[in-house]
Amino acid sequence: MEMNDFFIIAGPCVVESEKLCMEVAGKLCNLTAKYKIPLAFKASYRKENRTRVDSFTGIGDNKGLEILQTIQSYFNVCVTTDVHTPDEALMAAEYGIDIIQIPAFLCRQTSLLKAAAQTGKIINVKKGQFLAPEQMQFVVEKLLQFGGTMDKIILTERGTQFGYTDLIFDVRSIPKMKRLNVPVVLDVTHSLQMPNQACGVAGGDPSMITTLAAAGVACGVDGIFVETHPRPQDALSDGNNMLALDKMELLIRSIITFRKTYVKLEKELQQHT
Repeated sequence: MEMNDFFIIAGPCVVESEKLCMEVAGKLCNLTAKYKIPLAFKASYRKENRTRVDSFTGIGDNKGLEILQTIQSYFNVCVTTDVHTPDEALMAAEYGIDIIQIPAFLCRQTSLLKAAAQTGKIINVKKGQFLAPEQMQFVVEKLLQFGGTMDKIILTERGTQFGYTDLIFDVRSIPKMKRLNVPVVLDVTHSLQMPNQACGVAGGDPSMITTLAAAGVACGVDGIFVETHPRPQDALSDGNNMLALDKMELLIRSIITFRKTYVKLEKELQQHT
């Protein structure tokens, strides 16, 4: 049974080195080719939203973007990274980034959305942890106003703030955002984040990633976003949230099973309406 254009956005949290990105991209490309699922390789070339001043932020903007270019050409794969300012959106476009990601905390920044839309690239906007899903209507409207098109907009759910130190995935947000007629993705990594820890480093619970993925697929998500690393305990950013790379195949197989069931049920429901 077909997957109906379901896709995966995956990769390490940040560009740590070319060697790491090549290792992760190689594994992900092999798996997604094996299971016939489109892949967008994700890695941040710069980490801007850090709690502590000594947190890792990147290996340099140009070097990070050049590594993403290498991944793109070597594996013939779509690449995506996040930007934080209008100038960064233009720089990402100049380096040929296929999908420009807007961070959740910046999802309503008009000048950033304008610059991203005017690149002509696909724009993936993460819903703010503070934002009701219905409010993403205005994000879509801004992108369209500034030259974006419906076929180049993606919205990503990444959890809602639940107290000071936790996030929760409200399953209702998926069908609500899908009413905007753009693809909706579930970020199963950051939706499990535990922010505002005393040590200044966010916690997480990657053991729940498959559970969240199942819930998201049951709600009709068009794609899953997951950060992965061969050695999460040694990762330079968000190691507490990432799925170990050797567990990615099981996650993909689970997603396929859930998705096929969802597609089958949707077709049966359509036949009875």
